[in-house]
Amino acid sequence: MFKIKKRIIISAAHFLKLDYNSKCSGMHGHNWIIDVYLKSPDLDKNGMVMDFSVIKEKVAGALDHKVLNEVIDRNPTAENIALWVCETLGEKCYRVEVQESPDNVAVYERD
Repeated sequence: MFKIKKRIIISAAHFLKLDYNSKCSGMHGHNWIIDVYLKSPDLDKNGMVMDFSVIKEKVAGALDHKVLNEVIDRNPTAENIALWVCETLGEKCYRVEVQESPDNVAVYERD
């Protein structure tokens, strides 16, 4: 099994729709660190699981310097961002870690 990891750093804004009062309900931004993990039993014709530049374009190209509420079709919590990234990268992606601040990280893993 071949495995790769790609780190992507983006700047993006969001606001959360919550059923309680929170400062996160207002528009604010983060410098997000997104670690993606992909695996495949086989390499493509170029000898890769997936080209690192393709991964960056699919994630950063869609999210960097954007309002995440306008890109992601669910409440853009760190957990939902991780899920969106995993779905966007497809079946080879098995784990995504989304860090919105040094103390706050969400992880999505496929079973």
